[in-house]
Amino acid sequence: METTSLPQGSEITGNVLFYQKPEPLSRDTHGKLGLRTVDKPFGFAATTNVVPLTVTEFAPAAIAYPIIFAGEGFQPLAVMGVAQGTNLFISADGSVEPDAYLPAYIRRYPFVLAGDEKGERLIVCIDRASSLLAEGADVPMFENGEPTEYTTGCIQFCNDFEAERQRTDNFVAVLKDLDLFETRQALFNPRNEDGTIGDPQVVAEYFAISEEKLLALPQDKFMALRDNGALSQIYAHLVSLLGWDKLITKVLVRNAAEQAQA
Repeated sequence: METTSLPQGSEITGNVLFYQKPEPLSRDTHGKLGLRTVDKPFGFAATTNVVPLTVTEFAPAAIAYPIIFAGEGFQPLAVMGVAQGTNLFISADGSVEPDAYLPAYIRRYPFVLAGDEKGERLIVCIDRASSLLAEGADVPMFENGEPTEYTTGCIQFCNDFEAERQRTDNFVAVLKDLDLFETRQALFNPRNEDGTIGDPQVVAEYFAISEEKLLALPQDKFMALRDNGALSQIYAHLVSLLGWDKLITKVLVRNAAEQAQA
C-alpha cells in the first residue's frame, strides 16, 4: 500500500481514537502551522482507559499495565484505567505518571496515517482540532514550502508505527489460527465493614492467551513460536495480567483521596 505525505484533495475514511478533525497534511493548507512547545502535552488521552498497542511494545507495557485483547479482531490494548473515561496514568493537565509506559499510539499524536476512499494508499494526516497545533507556533511544520526535520521525523514515526501495526496483525492471526485465545474476567474482592472478604465483583471481561492451550501445542508449533519471537511476547502479555491488582489498587487509593477531600 502506498504512503503519501502531501496529498491534494484526498478524502480519508474511518474513525481514529483521539483524532477529532483529521486532515491530510498539505503544504498549501498547513504551511504556516507549527507545534506548540508544551511541557505536559498528553491531556488528550486523559479520558481514555484503553489504548491500542503493538506487539513489540508488550514487554515495556507489561511493567505498567494489563495487556488484553478485545473485539472480533482481538485488538491488543493497554489497560490504563478500569472505568471508561478515566485514565489512571495520564491526568487532565497532560502529565504522565513516571512509571507509565507511553504507547506509540499516543506518542504519534497529532499525526496519523489514514486510508483514502479507495484503500489504495495511506495518507499522512494531522488532527487540525489539536490544541498542540497553531499558526506561527514554536516548531514549524514547513519551511520554504518543504517539511521540516521535525515533520519528516513525525512522518517516519507514523510509517514505522504502521509497519508495527501490520506485524501485530500477523501476530494475532497466528494466535487465532492456533486457537490460543480464551475469555477471562478481572475480579475485585471487596472488603466488608466487618473485615471479611465480600463476593467477587467483575471489573472487566476480555480475551487473553491461554497458557494451557499454549503448552498443549504440538512441539513443532510451539518451537515455531519460540523461533519467530512470538513466545516472548505471549509471556509478556501473560505476566502483564498480574497488573490488574495494581490497577484496582490505584482506583481504591484515588477514590479514598477524593472522599477525604469531599
